[in-house]
Amino acid sequence: MNEADIQKILDHRYDQGWDYWTTEDKRLSKGAPFSCLESAEYLLELGMDPQSEILQKVAELLWESWREPGEFKLYPKGAVFPCQTIPAAILLVRLGHGDDPRMIQTMEHLLATRYEDGGWWCKKFYFGKGPETEFSNPLPTLNALELFRRTNFVEEAELDDAVEFLLKHWETKLPLGPCHYGIGTLFMQVEYPFRGYGLFYYLYVLSFYEKARNDSRFKEAFEALKEKTLEDQIVVERVVPKLRKLNFCKKDQVSVLATDRYQEILANLAK
Repeated sequence: MNEADIQKILDHRYDQGWDYWTTEDKRLSKGAPFSCLESAEYLLELGMDPQSEILQKVAELLWESWREPGEFKLYPKGAVFPCQTIPAAILLVRLGHGDDPRMIQTMEHLLATRYEDGGWWCKKFYFGKGPETEFSNPLPTLNALELFRRTNFVEEAELDDAVEFLLKHWETKLPLGPCHYGIGTLFMQVEYPFRGYGLFYYLYVLSFYEKARNDSRFKEAFEALKEKTLEDQIVVERVVPKLRKLNFCKKDQVSVLATDRYQEILANLAK
């Protein structure tokens, strides 16, 4: 484990006026890039034991935000969207809670509320309504595929429509969904740790799906990433400024942990 980086993340745990990287009223996704959800993900990436006291306390806070019919309400007020529920579910699965009956209910709810194109759609229109908003949001859809590949809750084939939706996006590259996720300059930059909709995360998740691995669009995207590697190592091109003091994700430098993720892609392609 990178103890220095872990300590730097722990040093931020009271930034928002309460403990565990959150606010007194427990806004669990507030404070990026050191929100409660993100900070816990970094600690897991750095090798902290998922059963450690602090991470299990985060899990407890997440379960406190769970609501029927299977959603996570990460803010005390406001609507609940798939883009909140899915990352919370991923983190809980990583923390060892995948078999909890509430998690099973969450995954059943997510499957039951898929959009007509096979992905996941959030009913919020920050940019106004247009033809592009009648498509699923690519990042929540990618996150959902990450959740389901970690749980083996459904057969891969049941998610083929979601995989196809994301592969088609590689073709069009147009802004899609109510939140206007596009494929452009920022998408093509290698971002680590995984935080948004970008080439590296896109390939990482899709590499776990046979439909994607066998598709020419995936292979084209993979070649674009491969060209950016240095002797099969990942060089970080984009990281938010507040994370630049962390050693595991230095901009313009090789990242050992990012390279580990790249090796997972290679292992999946070798299947």
